[in-house]
Amino acid sequence: MSAMVPFDSARAVTTTALRAMKEAARPIVMVTAYDTPSARLVDAAGVDAVLVGDSLGMTVLGFDSTLPVTLDDMVRHTAAVVRGATRALVIADMPFMTFQVSADEAVRNAGRLMAEGGAAAVKLEGGTAVTPTVRRLVDAGIPVMGHVGLTPQSVHQLGGYKVQAKEAAPAVALLEDCRALEEAGAFAIVLECIPAELAQFASRELAIPTIGIGAGEGCDGQVQVFHDLLGLGGEFLPRHAKRFADVGETIREAVARFADEVREGVFPGEEQTNHMDTATRAEVERARTGRLRAVGDSADER
Repeated sequence: MSAMVPFDSARAVTTTALRAMKEAARPIVMVTAYDTPSARLVDAAGVDAVLVGDSLGMTVLGFDSTLPVTLDDMVRHTAAVVRGATRALVIADMPFMTFQVSADEAVRNAGRLMAEGGAAAVKLEGGTAVTPTVRRLVDAGIPVMGHVGLTPQSVHQLGGYKVQAKEAAPAVALLEDCRALEEAGAFAIVLECIPAELAQFASRELAIPTIGIGAGEGCDGQVQVFHDLLGLGGEFLPRHAKRFADVGETIREAVARFADEVREGVFPGEEQTNHMDTATRAEVERARTGRLRAVGDSADER
């Protein structure tokens, strides 16, 4: 257990609380969650924010990218997470093509994530190009978290999942994207898979918090995928992730023991069994016997 007391642990975390954490040099902790049980667990663990990521397409739905995830998927999973998280700030990803077509459509779709899903904020990918949409969302009263660097919805354009902005020109462009998002009203920015030095530059320049994933320790906070932390994603583990427990193997062993006990006649045992009282059993037996006799007499008549 950490010796650090959670930041303002008696109150629900807000977007302004994250800003205060940056100002106090208090690292922000964010984890993904996609359902009520996992939301309850991470909330009880004291994380500051829960991201209902469109990464659910890969971690939960079995796709090989985030692109097939729909707005209906995100609304449903966000609502499930909100039912499990009582303190952490719940942020919902805006999936592919829910904010790129027009600002009006983005407001409508983000509104569903908040009104139907119960999210406190939304996250969208992109830099300067999406700032008009960010500004429109913020003007509509919708808190927005930005996301630059490796943006999974653009994986085909980027040529795969790899570190971004390693050269000077794209690094400078990324800093400009961060400043543009801040000016547009974003309350925080995710920096994914960029050099640690660049993430540190961005974190120092911005008044809003940066949340890193594969961006080094210089960010104002860190986010990781629930399944990566717990060994629920199979053998593959991204370089930026660390497995803090192998819950996947524990689950496999538990289910294997269940299967063995069923096949061996050990489960269910007496502790898992309910019984009738003697009088009720006798009454059912009499009724059963009478029914069997009636069936037999009917067969004889035929």
